[in-house]
Amino acid sequence: MNIQDIQTALKESQIDGWLFCDIYNRDPLAYRILGLDFGKFTSRRWFYFIPQKGEPVGLVHRVEPTKLDTLPGEKWKYLGWQELHQLLREILGSPKQIAMQYSPMHHVPNVSMVDAGLVELVRSFGHQVVSSANLVQRFVAVISEQGYQLHCEASRLIYQIKDEAFQKIREALQTGQPITEYEVQQFIVQRFEDLGLDCMNEFPIVGVNEHPANPHFEPTRDNTYRIKKGDTILIDLWAKLKKPGAIFADITWCGYCGSDPPRKYAEIFNVVKKARDKAIQLIQDRFSQHQSCAGWEVDEACRNVVREAGYGPFFIHRTGHSIGETVHGNGVNMDNLETREERFLIPGICFSIEPGIYLEGEMAVRTEVNVFITPKGEVKVTGEAQEKLVILE
Repeated sequence: MNIQDIQTALKESQIDGWLFCDIYNRDPLAYRILGLDFGKFTSRRWFYFIPQKGEPVGLVHRVEPTKLDTLPGEKWKYLGWQELHQLLREILGSPKQIAMQYSPMHHVPNVSMVDAGLVELVRSFGHQVVSSANLVQRFVAVISEQGYQLHCEASRLIYQIKDEAFQKIREALQTGQPITEYEVQQFIVQRFEDLGLDCMNEFPIVGVNEHPANPHFEPTRDNTYRIKKGDTILIDLWAKLKKPGAIFADITWCGYCGSDPPRKYAEIFNVVKKARDKAIQLIQDRFSQHQSCAGWEVDEACRNVVREAGYGPFFIHRTGHSIGETVHGNGVNMDNLETREERFLIPGICFSIEPGIYLEGEMAVRTEVNVFITPKGEVKVTGEAQEKLVILE
C-alpha cells in the first residue's frame, strides 16, 4: 500500500477522505488495499482513515491493539462503544465527503461491504458518505504489464485448447465414436493441467442443444448428453497460468455438428456477434475521444442490438464481467441488467464482452472475448473474435 497513491486518487476524485473499517473479516477489499493479513481473524471493530491531506489515523480496540501496526500513522485505542463513537468523530473531524465500501441503492454489490448502521453513524457526525467503488477499482483491478502478458499467454493456450476440443468432437462424429459433453469437458480440464493452467475448480461449460440455455450449465456424469450430428454446441472455458499474479482468460465459442446449421441458430449467432461488436465499438470510440464510459453504458449498447432483433427477453445476464486473478474480478462489470454499474472503464483493466441468447428448451448461443485497456487508453481485444459458427462435419 502506498498512502501517497491513495491520497492522489482522493484528490483526483475530489473526495476528502477514505474510511476503511472491518470486523469478522467482512471486507476483503480493505485488507487487500491496505496490505493487511486477511488470514488473521478480526473479532473487534477497527477503523483506518486516510485523509486527502495529512497523516492517516487508525482506531483499534484495546483487546486487539496491534491490528493496524503495519500501517503508517497514529493509532488510537478505544474500549467501550461510547468511546468508539467519540474517537471516530474526532478522527473524521469537520463535516466532509468520505468514501466507504458502500454503494447507493446497492448498485455495485461487490463493493457494498459496509452495513447500513455504520453509514448512519458516520452520517450522524455530519459527513456525506460516498461510494469507494471507483477508488477500489483503481487499487484492486488495474493490471500490470506483466499481468497483461500472463493474461495473453493464458488466452493463447485456451484458444488452442478450444480448437482441440472442437476437433475432438469432429473426429468422433466422423468415426462414429461416442462422445459426451462431460467427456469433452474432462478433456479440456486435462489439457489445462498439461499446459500449466488453473481453472480454480470452476470447470468449463460444454453443452449441446437446450443444455446451455442455462448459462451456467455444467455437465456431469449423470446429466450429460451424447453429442451427435444435428446438435448445436457451446463451449465456454476459462483458466490462468499457474504463476503468481496470473490473470484469467475467458472465452466462449459456438458450433454445429453438421454442414448446414438451423436458420434460427445462425440468426441468433449473428445477432449476438453484432451486439458484441457494438459494445466494443462504443468503448473504442469513447477512449479515442477521451470520453468517460461507464459499465452500464456498454451493457445498454450491446443489449439494444439484441432487443432490436426481437430477442431482448432472452439475453438474461450482463454483457460482461471484470477479469483479474479470479475469473470474476473486482473491477467494473458491463451491466445495466443485474446491477446499475456506474463505475467507469479505466486504463489497466481487463473484462469480458459476452452477449448471449438463451431459448429455453431449444438452443443457446454466446460469443465471448476479453478486452484490455492499456495504460495509454488503447482498447485491445485479446485473441480472435468468433465471426462464424464452427462447422463440425
